[in-house]
Amino acid sequence: MSLVHRASVALLSAALAVSLVSVGGQAQAAAPSSPAGHGATWLAGQLTAGGLIHNKQYDFDDYGLTADTGLALDTIRGRRAAVRHVRKALAQHVDSYTTGVDFGSPGDRYAGPIAKLLVLAQSTGGGARDFGGVNLVRQLAARVSTTAPINGRIEDRSGFGDNANTIGQIFAVRGLLEAHSPLGKPALRFLLMQQCGGGYLRLDFRADKTAPNQGCTPSSTADADVTALAVIELWQFREQSGGLTQSLRAAKRWLLRHQGDNGSFGGGGPTSAANTNSTGLAAWALGVAGRCGAAAAAARWVSRHQVVGVLSGTPLAGERGAIAYNNAAMRAAEQDGITRATRDQWRRATAQAAPGLRYLSTGFCRSH
Repeated sequence: MSLVHRASVALLSAALAVSLVSVGGQAQAAAPSSPAGHGATWLAGQLTAGGLIHNKQYDFDDYGLTADTGLALDTIRGRRAAVRHVRKALAQHVDSYTTGVDFGSPGDRYAGPIAKLLVLAQSTGGGARDFGGVNLVRQLAARVSTTAPINGRIEDRSGFGDNANTIGQIFAVRGLLEAHSPLGKPALRFLLMQQCGGGYLRLDFRADKTAPNQGCTPSSTADADVTALAVIELWQFREQSGGLTQSLRAAKRWLLRHQGDNGSFGGGGPTSAANTNSTGLAAWALGVAGRCGAAAAAARWVSRHQVVGVLSGTPLAGERGAIAYNNAAMRAAEQDGITRATRDQWRRATAQAAPGLRYLSTGFCRSH
């Protein structure tokens, strides 16, 4: 795999892969025999002996997906050894994930990966100010603008350009608020500017950093994944800001209005068709926000795309718990198994969707 191709994959992962995190108050572990438990077992089995997710198709360690996997396991609970394994592995590769050192540009700094790693460290007990010898709070703070009109916006420093987006901003807000950083509130204010009138959040920031209006425009595309992620990550902080409380309630209402009759959700743009990534995240967000019926409906739709049943002697033997991205992916795997070329999609879908399966049980949801 060329450096250019590998860099492109890494940047795409940083920009689009919605990673997961344990939410305060969700300490109950899913039963190992439950759908969420089976998903966690499959995810843990995707880790190498070194605690990383390795992409065999392009032969590289995927640090972003490793973080997603560790945080999904931490959320589902019951996989402490695997979570520690991931945390230790990523602590040994902070620079490889958050800088351009692997691409020959050690001075590069990627805000989204730093924010995601900070949240992982905070959620799993990894020491946010000394994670693999790196102060992630300080490193992230250096990537938050303090100048108008983009005060609070996270920025990459990279030869590949600035690819920071709202996903990274959500994690930055979560991490900085958790760390009681003075930059947490400016980062939150900038995030709230990315919420559009209907209640959804957009994925991409405005390209022109000098424009007076850094918020939504009429052309801003709705994104269910980003909207759900904001609810998941920030619900526990809703009492800290009246603006955040109103924002999260509006995001919840938007999700409810855009749920399909069969319980499913689509994402934004090219992922707008119903899929388990978007539906799993929405199930999780609605469960956190106390909309138990809607969360259960979304979880049921996801569950119909999980590998279950008698698998011995079939192409899916050994894959119990994995979650297909959509119907087409499930049909293909039933015929050919999960191949080297398709395994990355299955891993991403399962990491995003498995935590949402907890809401098949009413015990994981409390009405607010």
